[in-house]
Amino acid sequence: MQTISVIGAGSWGTALAILLAKNGHEVKLWGRETEALELMQQQRCNTRFIPDVTFPDTLQAVTDFDSAVQTADYVLIAIPSAGFRSLLKQLKPFNKPIIWASKGIEPGSNKLLDQVIAEELGGHYPCALLTGPSFAKEVAMGMPTAIVVAATNQPFAEKVMALFANPHFRPYYTDDVIGAEVGGSVKNVLAIAAGISDGLGYGANSRAALISRGLHEISQLGLALGAKPDTFMGLSCLGDLVLTCTDNLSRNRRFGLALGQGKSAEQAFIDIGQVVEGADNVAQVSELANIHGLKMPITEHVKAVLNQTMSPLEAVESLFDRDLKAE
Repeated sequence: MQTISVIGAGSWGTALAILLAKNGHEVKLWGRETEALELMQQQRCNTRFIPDVTFPDTLQAVTDFDSAVQTADYVLIAIPSAGFRSLLKQLKPFNKPIIWASKGIEPGSNKLLDQVIAEELGGHYPCALLTGPSFAKEVAMGMPTAIVVAATNQPFAEKVMALFANPHFRPYYTDDVIGAEVGGSVKNVLAIAAGISDGLGYGANSRAALISRGLHEISQLGLALGAKPDTFMGLSCLGDLVLTCTDNLSRNRRFGLALGQGKSAEQAFIDIGQVVEGADNVAQVSELANIHGLKMPITEHVKAVLNQTMSPLEAVESLFDRDLKAE
């Protein structure tokens, strides 16, 4: 049994905390909302995000950050990418191995989160990324799920895999951290596009086209940043892309659906009530594409919709009105 502190008490952090506790580990779940944590501890459940799953006995919702981290063998980060660097600064004095389950690109710097870790904690710090097609609710309920643990240090990755593995949750290893990160970040933007298409009333043909051409955009950017080609056909890219674009448990897809149905972005954010990483990261993905001289038309059109320079309908029509070319 290991002691693991999960930082981030949203749906994903809570689901992973439940999984780890069911695996027999001692888990401490911490978040920034003290009252919410106290209520979780009292009710033995996260009634806001995962109301149907009771906390195992070895899972405790705690309000003291320092004591939670100090006693941990591992720290698991499950917070939005915008707060990732500031959290690392808080964690640095404790010198604990890190697993991060956050997906995204740092706003402002356009850096992948492994780059942020290297800058704040050093290039050889023990860390691994947990990513792949995994809705929080299904993980918490124990539904069969396959994910990826990405790290350049394989022995450390194998330790992380052992923490999570059980008969319903299967981790695979990859050393392609860049490819796994790009897949987990860009797929959120593409899920917004798929949601917009479905919200406009278009069918499976349109959705399949967006997924296929979206995978091309992921692979272009990934290769430019140094990813390995095989990664794009795996769980962290194709798997996560299909999941996020096709099911309404995806808040990025639901956000796009709302836009396609005529709601404003502000109202869609309110309705969802959680961070929509694709909306936060579309500018970063677009800027990275421009830096590397890449054309990512789906990404650019999602950006135009969010910037209100195009309506959802105009964006779809513009995508199909471009010059014809080879696939």
